[in-house]
Amino acid sequence: MKAINVIGLGYIGLPTALILAKSGLEVVGTDYNENLVQRLSQGELTFREEGLEVLFEKARENGIQFSTEYLKTSLYILSVPTPFIRKSKKIDTAYLIKAVNNVLDVCEKGTIMIMESTVSPGTIDTYVRPEIMKRDMNIGEDVHLVHAPERIIPGNMIFELEHNARTIGADSMDIAEIVKKIYSSFCKGEIVLTDIRSAEMSKVVENTYRDINIAFANELAQICRNDHMDVYEIIRIANKHPRVNILQPGPGVGGHCISVDPWFLVGDYPELTSLVHAARDINDAMPEFVRKRMLGIMKEKKISSLKKVGLYGLTYKENVDDTRESPTLQLIEILEENLNHGIRIYDPHVRDKMVEGQVMDFEAFLSGLEMIVIMVGHDHLRNHLDRLKGLVVFDTKNVTGLEDAELL
Repeated sequence: MKAINVIGLGYIGLPTALILAKSGLEVVGTDYNENLVQRLSQGELTFREEGLEVLFEKARENGIQFSTEYLKTSLYILSVPTPFIRKSKKIDTAYLIKAVNNVLDVCEKGTIMIMESTVSPGTIDTYVRPEIMKRDMNIGEDVHLVHAPERIIPGNMIFELEHNARTIGADSMDIAEIVKKIYSSFCKGEIVLTDIRSAEMSKVVENTYRDINIAFANELAQICRNDHMDVYEIIRIANKHPRVNILQPGPGVGGHCISVDPWFLVGDYPELTSLVHAARDINDAMPEFVRKRMLGIMKEKKISSLKKVGLYGLTYKENVDDTRESPTLQLIEILEENLNHGIRIYDPHVRDKMVEGQVMDFEAFLSGLEMIVIMVGHDHLRNHLDRLKGLVVFDTKNVTGLEDAELL
């Protein structure tokens, strides 16, 4: 088999390229970011993830290459960002269409173009096929289209790459079988073959399902706070029912999946997605709920200034360095809009300064604080609970177990 060209070397594309190379396949990873490509070529990882360093070394031993140029070959895996347009809620296909056209500029006849990026149902029909047809190229002859949506999460990427079930959507089951063989080189989970539109829809539905369930927990937390009930005790009891599994509430939803993908459905089916839209609104409103709750605790505890308050956690989930759509960043923006900023911020996993007020040392972060707001339950915090003694603790994640902690 000729070399596989993986396009986009972010949180999904890089691990995918590495695990393919580790499996013995010839791989070239391509990204437009020259600095990122240079760092990878010099043996420097661009983000941290458990097990990624070992995988990187094995891939380098097997000859993986990195480039800003697209390879002339017969198989491409596209893993580029697919954000949504804030006003319309529809998918923004700019990165995807640019990558598709760059592939079409160089690809061999009969190339297989695999899109791993999460897209709204019908995106490939509406946006990708026309780009191919503009060039008088025949779909199914000159180019074969495949959608194999990623299904991994930061913090557990390597395990999930190897063990999660995968979906391969294609026009031709013969092509789907070829792609299945490639993915079987590293994937131990079930690989399901289907049509492209079903593959598109199934991935969006997965993340929408999770978003709706989180929204129920978050709305329940607000109901219980309004009427002085313990939401965690209520969830604990309710979950003893064999068919009930309520999730835990939190300060919001981040990442590039759950906080983005449901909007694709809202944008495309505005009159049919009242539940999905409501869930998105609930989860997007949680940082504001945290702000109001935080100010209420400050008033109750007679803490006069936000300069005495610290936010712990900048990432969107625990034990990763991924800050995409982070609830903490949303909270900071709300604080600035309300002219009540000045708060201190710390995250042990974020090594570069991102926001005003961010402190890079934990001891410096704690110095002079009267109150800490826990936005992310990193293991680092669990290992330093003794350092919270004497502080007012607002634990939005319910991870400290401290008897006097304030909760959502």
